Amino acid sequence: MNLTTDAVSEAFARSETLRQPVGAGPGYWAGAPGAFYEESERAWYLTYRIRRPRGVAPDRGGEARIARSTDLRIWEDIWSVTKDKFGTASIERCALRRGPDDQWRYFVSYVDPADGRWCVSVLRAAEVRRLDAARATPVFKAAPLGLEGVKDPWILEHQGSLYMFLSVALPTSQTTAQSHSTLDIFNTGECVSATGLATSGDLDEWHWQGIVFKPEASGWDRYCRRIDSVLPEQGQFLAFYDGSASHAENYEEKTGLAVSADLRQWHTLAPDTPKFTSKDGSGCLRYVEAQVREGHAHLFFEVARPDGAHELRLATLPVSLPEARKAGETAPT
Repeated sequence: MNLTTDAVSEAFARSETLRQPVGAGPGYWAGAPGAFYEESERAWYLTYRIRRPRGVAPDRGGEARIARSTDLRIWEDIWSVTKDKFGTASIERCALRRGPDDQWRYFVSYVDPADGRWCVSVLRAAEVRRLDAARATPVFKAAPLGLEGVKDPWILEHQGSLYMFLSVALPTSQTTAQSHSTLDIFNTGECVSATGLATSGDLDEWHWQGIVFKPEASGWDRYCRRIDSVLPEQGQFLAFYDGSASHAENYEEKTGLAVSADLRQWHTLAPDTPKFTSKDGSGCLRYVEAQVREGHAHLFFEVARPDGAHELRLATLPVSLPEARKAGETAPT
């Protein structure tokens, strides 16, 4: 196996910028990527979001975009949506997939205006450019699941089944009726940030499986363990995940690795320190979206710049695993 931690670190170091934030300094981000390769078009689709600091309109996660590329170098923005279309305080990571019925599905996470908790809805259309926020249909709301928030969907297709990993806010002894007054419970210290799992056979009917990866009592990731992407190989799975020690690092997570035999029980490979960080700013390197095609691993990620802003970058490195030679298949480090 040649996709080692060192190889990934070197690839991150020589990565290329795909999108820059709209401003300089802390709070300005371009990131939260989600990638999908559409075989029939031989084209990549990339979801990402634009964020501004609080108080700079439209602040927080004000806009989400979808870009398209046929060569991974030139990306054309083909669709966007602003948070007012959902009546929300913020949009975060989204996921895009095309189903066997040729319909596109855009899974979008945002703060539910009904209760102030993060939720996930889906937009459906025959073409990406025809996605319409007015037709959003709820997929997961937090309260019915006994959660304080649910967001950041990422989807793995494996052996005919679909697995959606989600960032969830678990209640703690500090959670109260006022915990959602800021419309961002992950930033209050009144929850724990973990990973949940749902499964589907058709992208439309999802079955909640529960919490699969959550922080432990100590460690650099004792507040947050959010799985970003998963790579299968020979009956096992490797995940890139975001971690942080407290809610004070809620926007500046670093990246760890975890392993699982069944996608339901995960064990960290980074118990003492994150595996991947930025050399700049806060050290933040997060939302690693890993896709493997035709002998190369493509790692989309959000990373801190020297001025404290975050930009969206792409790292590519060769792999020699058998899985990497199969079109559309993913492979682990």
